[in-house]
Formats: sequence, C-alpha cells, structure tokens
Amino acid sequence: MATQFSASVSMQTTCLAKQETIDKVSEIVKKQLSLAADQKVTAATKFAELGADSLDTVEIVMGLEEEFNIQMAEEKAQKIATVEQAAELIEELMQEKK
Repeated sequence: MATQFSASVSMQTTCLAKQETIDKVSEIVKKQLSLAADQKVTAATKFAELGADSLDTVEIVMGLEEEFNIQMAEEKAQKIATVEQAAELIEELMQEKK
C-alpha cells in the first residue's frame, strides 16, 4: 500500500543576521548613497533598488568594512545585493575573528 502526501513548502526567507546589524548596515547604505533620513531601507532592500551602481556598491562595502573593522573577500563582496546579505556576511566574518 503506497502512501501519498503533499507538503506545503513556504518560500519565506529567514534573516540570520541580528536586527542591530541590519539597522547599522541600513544606516551605512543610506549614508553612502546620500539618501534622505526618512528613506525606508529594510533587510530585503536591494542596493540596485536604491539606485546604486557597481561603484556605489564598492563604496558601501568599504564603509561596512571600516564600520565593522572587517575585511570582505572580493568574491564575496561582489555577491552582496541586499542589506540582509551584507549583514549576514558581516556577522559571519565577525564570528571568524573571534
């Protein structure tokens, strides 16, 4: 006797980064892109949605490295497209430093 079942898979993403890291990354992104203080920047915000080009993204990464006292490998830094991805990479690198 064969048993069949259907599973509902939710495509909800879970942010692994701490809220304080996300908030700090958001503020740095806003500063680097000269955005208004009331501009909404969340974990899911893509840099491109804010008008960032590749040079802006490099400047964001440099600002994050300075603020968090970390070094991001170029290949990892190039893959960052959202605030959440940046925050998760920062926390990963900070854990490695311990």
